[in-house]
Amino acid sequence: QVQLVESGGGSVQPGGSLRLACEQRRRSYIYYTVAWFRQTPGNEREGIAAITSSGQTFYADSVKGRFTISQDNPKKILFLQMDNLKPDDTAIYYCAFRPNVASINVQESVFVHWGQGTQVIVSS
Repeated sequence: QVQLVESGGGSVQPGGSLRLACEQRRRSYIYYTVAWFRQTPGNEREGIAAITSSGQTFYADSVKGRFTISQDNPKKILFLQMDNLKPDDTAIYYCAFRPNVASINVQESVFVHWGQGTQVIVSS
């Protein structure tokens, strides 16, 4: 069984920073992929960053250069450092986990475990 618990969302002014965390309550896997998605009302979830068990990373063009994904493997915590935030980054952010596969494929359908989401609001 896998449980994902996100934290760190909140409100910030444009240009500000936030760091999201995703605690993964699960057993250890040799191969896995963890990712961050975000969703705005009326839109599908967008995969914005992912990291595999081998350390390979993916970033969507919309966040490249501003967001950094990292994983504390011993503690099983995924982070998303978000800098230079923009109003368009306002969304609910979700953590997702894919066991037994190390791939930067961020299609929503391949992830079987999801957190409850955390709200990020970027506004002046």
